[in-house]
Amino acid sequence: MNAWIGWTLALMALVVGWVQYRWAGLAFAFTCIVFWLLLQFNKAVRVMRNAGSAPIGYVDSAVMLNARLKPGMPMLQVVLLTKSLGQKLEPPEPGIERFRWTDPGGSQVTLDLRAGKALRWTLTRQPADAAA
Repeated sequence: MNAWIGWTLALMALVVGWVQYRWAGLAFAFTCIVFWLLLQFNKAVRVMRNAGSAPIGYVDSAVMLNARLKPGMPMLQVVLLTKSLGQKLEPPEPGIERFRWTDPGGSQVTLDLRAGKALRWTLTRQPADAAA
């Protein structure tokens, strides 16, 4: 969800809670907002814990990863797809981060990120005779 939408909904919940039920409504809206933030934090910790137990830069299938990537996808969703942290590479330009994932066949996906969101990626496939 876009951060602006989330904070707008939180502000609206606080205003509606105050207008309808005064302090009790405000406390309920605040409790709901804190609960939502805890759910988001728990999800991030769970994804990073699972990724931390896998080899760095490994993915089951680079072709499937390439098919599932979308422009603007946040890094947390990419790590959720790959189930591992990417191997950090030298950035091509300032403000860009570059990561690589390799599958058992030698195919690689190189992902460029700007501000934590997928910008572009490339799939490099291993030649068929080299894999055999």
